[in-house]
Amino acid sequence: MTPFDRPPVGMNLARTAKVVAQAFDAALVEAGGTLPVWLTLLSVKSKELANQRELAGMIGIQGATLTHHLNAMEAQGLLTRRRDPENRRVHQVALTEAGEALFEKLRLAAVAFDKRLRADIPDDRLAEFAEVLAMLRANAAVHQS
Repeated sequence: MTPFDRPPVGMNLARTAKVVAQAFDAALVEAGGTLPVWLTLLSVKSKELANQRELAGMIGIQGATLTHHLNAMEAQGLLTRRRDPENRRVHQVALTEAGEALFEKLRLAAVAFDKRLRADIPDDRLAEFAEVLAMLRANAAVHQS
């Protein structure tokens, strides 16, 4: 068997990741949210109060992009922002009741999506898959500068 008998691992992984990401986005939209909203709610929820800089880092986006999302979410009544009394340059972010409710709705959608992905795959295969993904990440990181 030659290396050309199968698609390259990276290509196969990228295609699969794209399909899974699109399906997850669709599940979140159906539940009334989006991926950036879910990631923001999840990040704020996991830390009672988070400043915007930390939040951008947790979500993996630039500060300006986060500000755009936070402005929209604040306008929708999903969260509040206030200046940190100890450092007026820092804004702290917290969920409102509406944000908590949307978080729960999106959490249920994320859990259902995960269950859908895991359907008919034995736990030992999923554990092995997680190990392979970890090895792929490590192999990719070796050559990053």
